[in-house]
Amino acid sequence: MTPSPLETTPDVLSAALVSARRVLREERDALDALAESLGPDFNEAVRQLLACKGRVTVTGMGKSGHVARKIAATLASTGTLAQFVHPGEASHGDLGMIGRDDAVVALSNSGDTPELEDIVAYTRRFGILLVAMTRRADSALAQAADVALVLPPHGEACPLGLAPTTSTTLMMALGDALAVALLEARGFTAHDFQVYHPGGRLGRALLRVRDLMHTGDEVPLVAGETPMSKALIEMSRKGFGCAGIVDEAGHLVGIITDGDLRRHMAPDLVQRSAAAIMTRDPRSVAPDALAVEALRVMNSGDRPITSLFVVESGRPVGFIHMHDLLRAGVD
Repeated sequence: MTPSPLETTPDVLSAALVSARRVLREERDALDALAESLGPDFNEAVRQLLACKGRVTVTGMGKSGHVARKIAATLASTGTLAQFVHPGEASHGDLGMIGRDDAVVALSNSGDTPELEDIVAYTRRFGILLVAMTRRADSALAQAADVALVLPPHGEACPLGLAPTTSTTLMMALGDALAVALLEARGFTAHDFQVYHPGGRLGRALLRVRDLMHTGDEVPLVAGETPMSKALIEMSRKGFGCAGIVDEAGHLVGIITDGDLRRHMAPDLVQRSAAAIMTRDPRSVAPDALAVEALRVMNSGDRPITSLFVVESGRPVGFIHMHDLLRAGVD
């Protein structure tokens, strides 16, 4: 569709920028007010949600429902068992998804959303923790809740003062604050995060070396006194083009690569010991290191390499090749 001249005039575009900046500044100021308003009620919500033995159900209607769905997803991905339940569906059977040991976080800007009445009544009937997120402390929702998180006074950024804009931004941010506070209180780690985020770029960035490394008989290892005739067979059998050299205590002391073979090429090569050919103190990586760290180690130094032995307490416990990282999408 060809845009009308009005849509492309400099005055209209300039006014659009003014409008956009006004919205962002109004929402920023509201977020500052929200940060300053947090206090004992927020701490109490965190305390009680941490004590919850079941899952956290987040609910809301309309735009608050969209925000509630996102908050539930954020909680679930950061160590808090959570789900979204639509208040309308709750009134038609989905209340059965909420157990006696669960908690409910209910979102409503006005605090008087009629669609929430059944789910609120259900929590009161069975003594289920109810945390409210609303603009009005005197609303029916806030008054019924065990803990009310009240948003600071604010107007909507919409010039008509009608479209949910600032209010949904505040709820979204407050949900993030709650999720992160719970995450930190639980000691949730990057490894835990990767368990919940195995897909996509984020999941790949959080992969550990131990998730990708070869182990057991796949690892090419020989003792230092092994004749090169046998070391070459081990290198060929494992198919990585190298072999790690271990001492009597099982510690990794060196590596033999195709480059070492070329540098020591001579008629007596196969009679020499692996220790005589090896490069000492090879680069290595720990099993709990991030996969991206293994890639960094491979690419560091004057000569990039394509594989690493995975070492724990000085002993090789695995082996990782550049191809393993590429297949996993690590870059």
